[in-house]
Amino acid sequence: MPLTTTEATTTVAAPAMTTAATTTAASMTVEAATTTAACKTVEAATTTEGGVLAARRKAELGGRARVCGLYDALGAPVYHDLATYDDPETRALLTAVRSTPGPLLDLAAGSGRFTLPLLATGREVTALDLSTDMLALLRTQLDRAPASMRTRCTVVQGDMSRFDLGRTFPHILLGTTSLSLLDEDGRAGLYRSVLAHLAEGGRFLLTVLERGDGDGPDETVVRATGAGGTVYELYEHWPAGADSRTVTLFPADPPQDDSPVTVCTDRVAVLDLPRLEEELAASGLAVTSRRLLSPPDERHRVTLLTTEASR
Repeated sequence: MPLTTTEATTTVAAPAMTTAATTTAASMTVEAATTTAACKTVEAATTTEGGVLAARRKAELGGRARVCGLYDALGAPVYHDLATYDDPETRALLTAVRSTPGPLLDLAAGSGRFTLPLLATGREVTALDLSTDMLALLRTQLDRAPASMRTRCTVVQGDMSRFDLGRTFPHILLGTTSLSLLDEDGRAGLYRSVLAHLAEGGRFLLTVLERGDGDGPDETVVRATGAGGTVYELYEHWPAGADSRTVTLFPADPPQDDSPVTVCTDRVAVLDLPRLEEELAASGLAVTSRRLLSPPDERHRVTLLTTEASR
């Protein structure tokens, strides 16, 4: 599930780092036009899993830093604040399911980035996610929604690598990088579960995130404004060719006192398109279309795949 910034400022180029090339991180996409600037060389000893710039920012906070993941009790509200319901990925998925009526299954639904727009179009949606904290945010939003939307949503806490809902769907959806939260065995379980829940002629729609700027900086920083008005600094460490990336979120303007400061960081593997398509084919899911949702040379290249059962 990516995040879309509503405000972009500066992208800072960090020195190339090889010791952190296998770091993993949270599933976020920053859709922003950014400017690049050189960063002073940092001693090799300061290189960490999250990148030099993020480590330096955390060190500035000292003991005030309260580190959490993006999907736990502290991090989930921050992730939700930065989630957007109007971005190319969401719009593409809404368009893709429009022609076929029937219920939808939203996997790794989180706090409702796809679920809520789908409900707003009049569809019935089953939202499945493993995170208690994310689903609590979704339920809070549903409580505030019109009754006509609430009654069309079924919220399920479950593991997307092994689920059994006892019904089938004409469309099953999985957002950007959520697949990368699973290891190889977990992905195989996901594909089996999807095939068991696809209606006759049904389609599994999923997006994959790859790095599109091979010669770009290893580490970038952008500013993003959340729905509630909070401004964040988003640090991403993603060396070209690495099989993982790290994202760390700081409040841009923490209080000038000794109070704790929430720092969100998480890890997720990078799964490239050729490998993903090989796995899908081996599982019995045939790719019927590919749609690029971002300019090919952007740092974050997002592709929407449409698949159907091949056997």
